[in-house]
Amino acid sequence: MAKQLNIFMENRPGRLASIAEVLYKNKINIITFTIQDRGDFGLVKMMVDKPKDAHLVLADKGYACALKEVLVVSIPDKPGNLFKLAKILLKYKVNISDAYGFVMAAEKQGICSLELALLDKKKIKSILIKEGFSILEEEGIYELV
Repeated sequence: MAKQLNIFMENRPGRLASIAEVLYKNKINIITFTIQDRGDFGLVKMMVDKPKDAHLVLADKGYACALKEVLVVSIPDKPGNLFKLAKILLKYKVNISDAYGFVMAAEKQGICSLELALLDKKKIKSILIKEGFSILEEEGIYELV
């Protein structure tokens, strides 16, 4: 499964710049990111081309961070496909803990990163593949950029 880096940080100016600088100086490419406001603190979720290295260098610099497994699903960009994905997950009683997505316009593909509250992730991967969705492993994510 793909890895997502979760970084907890103070919600103040310059924190994102400092994280990005650490990654830049260590030649780590950011593929996706999202920021969630939690009041005095924020949560940055990102996928990078070297997740283990990113985790180590950020932790070494004092950032509270963790690596999480995520399921990255590629969906053709057309009406109803997010509904189809959500309906399949509902059918198997899979809870989505967190998600974000984007569309790659040139390829007309939607990319959806899902944190799932599920023990048997291999099973849901095979179900989604059988239903016509593509699952991107880490290498596939790096090819997006």
